[in-house]
Amino acid sequence: MIYQVSCFRKILAVLCWCTENMELLDICNEDGFPTGKTVSRDIAHRDGILHRTAHVWVVRKKTHGYDILLQKRSMEKDSFPGLYDTSSAGHIPAGEEPVPSALRELKEELGITAEPSELSYAGMFRIQYDREFHGKPFRDNEAARVYVYQEPVDIEKLVLQKEEVEEVRWFDLEEVYEEIQTSRERFCVPSNGLQVLREYLIDIF
Repeated sequence: MIYQVSCFRKILAVLCWCTENMELLDICNEDGFPTGKTVSRDIAHRDGILHRTAHVWVVRKKTHGYDILLQKRSMEKDSFPGLYDTSSAGHIPAGEEPVPSALRELKEELGITAEPSELSYAGMFRIQYDREFHGKPFRDNEAARVYVYQEPVDIEKLVLQKEEVEEVRWFDLEEVYEEIQTSRERFCVPSNGLQVLREYLIDIF
């Protein structure tokens, strides 16, 4: 019985990997707009093909400044396992608009059910790097749209997607920004994305 359960889990893991990596993405231009061509997720990361993502920062205002909610990436993730990252982020499937994709990722990863009106658009930035994870090359090339969610969040009541997220924690925004200038031991948050968030929060107050 134990053997059967173990085999089932391995098969399920393989099926999840296949589903994720065969996901079709829109190839986009430098401005983040689809070109009309598509590519599978695994090929996009193998060849560094430009594609779209949506990033959501969950933010709470303090007396002085802001806290940001960061998720600790699962050790099974294909990039930056075990590091703290953007509150919620994901690829935008081919043919889908950014906001529905951002809302879905927020729900799937953190269990937060949000309305489109509760997401504020902050801007777009590029992510581009060439690294190796789990012994395999990984070439990322994203046009990332940034959204901000400022509704109250009780992290004790969040339902995390265990395959993706190990835990979540609040961090002071400026402390994270300062740390990533010199060290990447704890955080893999994109510095350009964090800068987009900082500029947005400055502009609205």
